[in-house]
Amino acid sequence: MRRSKYIRPSELPDTARPKLTTSAMIASIAGPDQPTRPAPFGHTLAALAEKDKRIVGMSADLAKYTDLHVFRAAHPDRFYQMGMAEQLLMMSAAGMAREGFQPWVTTYAVFASRRAYDFICLAIAEEMLDVKIVCALPGLTTGYGPSHQATEDIAMFRGMPNLTIIDPCDALEIEQALPAISAHTGPVYMRLLRGNVPLVLDEYGYNFEFGKAKLLRDGRDTLVISSGLMTMRVLEAAKVLASDGVDVGVLHVPTIKPLDEETILCECRKQNRLVVVAENHTLIGGLGEAVAATLMRSDVRPAGFRQIALPDQFLEAGALPTLHDQYGLSTARVTSAIKGWLDE
Repeated sequence: MRRSKYIRPSELPDTARPKLTTSAMIASIAGPDQPTRPAPFGHTLAALAEKDKRIVGMSADLAKYTDLHVFRAAHPDRFYQMGMAEQLLMMSAAGMAREGFQPWVTTYAVFASRRAYDFICLAIAEEMLDVKIVCALPGLTTGYGPSHQATEDIAMFRGMPNLTIIDPCDALEIEQALPAISAHTGPVYMRLLRGNVPLVLDEYGYNFEFGKAKLLRDGRDTLVISSGLMTMRVLEAAKVLASDGVDVGVLHVPTIKPLDEETILCECRKQNRLVVVAENHTLIGGLGEAVAATLMRSDVRPAGFRQIALPDQFLEAGALPTLHDQYGLSTARVTSAIKGWLDE
């Protein structure tokens, strides 16, 4: 399939460059008319803590930006502000867990994965401590450039033993996932969509199950396996393609590790169709490679295999909608890619 050449914003004349404003760079991923729920993580955790006195909230000076401020307002005596020191944050959470508490730790995904990896690995994961690490700005959900864009967090954490990885799609799934995460004994890393989070999965009668993938719609032409916000984009693309007579199946995989290999293999064996994996993560080391390895080990050979993912490079800063289109995560780009592959 022929691809058009993308022009970097830096290559445009000044009059044609997108205006980079703070509001645009941290804008919600929701569409203009899309229903949303405010701070589903903070509200759900605060409600859970009413019933479970073990729950404490901990943050590295980012409570307001990870929606943990809602928990802080409801339970000020169970909130701990650790300052801008992510390694100290993780070690303190480990100590709290050893004393019988269930710490819910929030920061940005880049800070947890890049700065505190060894502390999570040896102090929390190796000891199988009941610490829940919930991180905002996963993948390309901010326009502030490589210092804030955690495009490789799943690749880093997939290799860590004992650590469960959750990548929810929308507000409903965050609300449903938190009780399941709390009930699970052991360390969990969850990618967080913050602020006004889109509501998508209610239309599909969805119920989150820990460790399970769910088929949201079946399709004869292609099967798209997705996680996180890309499930929202793939579902939107599937509706657009349906008007062109293209039937797209969507398998949502919120639990990246442990991967629901049984369901993935079952759906990929159903029909001899193109399999596409869509993720808000670099194409290296994430859901796409996990699915590919699963298919290869079981000798399942679909009609084709493609990835919609971020490139193996440091991404630019800019307005988020512009970046999503530039790097292939927008609904229009997803739609175009799937149609192009089917036309090959």
